[in-house]
Amino acid sequence: MPEAAARHGTRAVLFDFDGTLADTAPDLGAAVNRLRAERGLPALSVADVRPHASSGARGLLRVGLGLTPQDEGYEALRDAFLAHYGANICVGTALFPGIEALLAQLAARGIAWGIVTNKATRFTAPLVAALGIAPACVVCGDTTPHAKPHPAPLLHAAAELSLAAELCCYVGDDLRDVQAAHAAGMRAIAVEWGYHGVDTDGPRSWGADAIVAAPLDVLAQL
Repeated sequence: MPEAAARHGTRAVLFDFDGTLADTAPDLGAAVNRLRAERGLPALSVADVRPHASSGARGLLRVGLGLTPQDEGYEALRDAFLAHYGANICVGTALFPGIEALLAQLAARGIAWGIVTNKATRFTAPLVAALGIAPACVVCGDTTPHAKPHPAPLLHAAAELSLAAELCCYVGDDLRDVQAAHAAGMRAIAVEWGYHGVDTDGPRSWGADAIVAAPLDVLAQL
């Protein structure tokens, strides 16, 4: 077994998508700004949107239009937001710097990698294709009956890889990623890049097994 895989017995690395593998905030922000423009509102900056980008339509409509699911007309606006996003899903989106090198190193060391995301399949599949990446498994928000922080998606990914959960680790940029990993019996690695949400004190407060500053730092934690 390669040395990198021997330290913790890691056989696979599972990644969150938005904010961990890829910076999707530019295109999510563009979809929000399309709704704002239709209402005569000025555009938000990517910096305004980025902390909310892991929260899906709910978080983005909250920051973009001040709406919650309880508000009248929310569902129609959510559908409009998702339509705008789906039509322009990989314009400004890109892998974070260092991710390509990390994925190449995992392949060289014989360590499988996959994606576990709360993003729906109809957005995840075309985005994975557009980015030109080839994960060994992709588990989306609608793959299992439960989404993160429930462990079901992570356990489903381990099963697809024919691995016990403890042989996998999960890398993410949100508190729910750490919670899901621990609930599934996996090591949790939190990243210092990404979105981190708006209701926490950041990765150092999440109880992750490790925190990494750059993608290649993940290798030292395997």
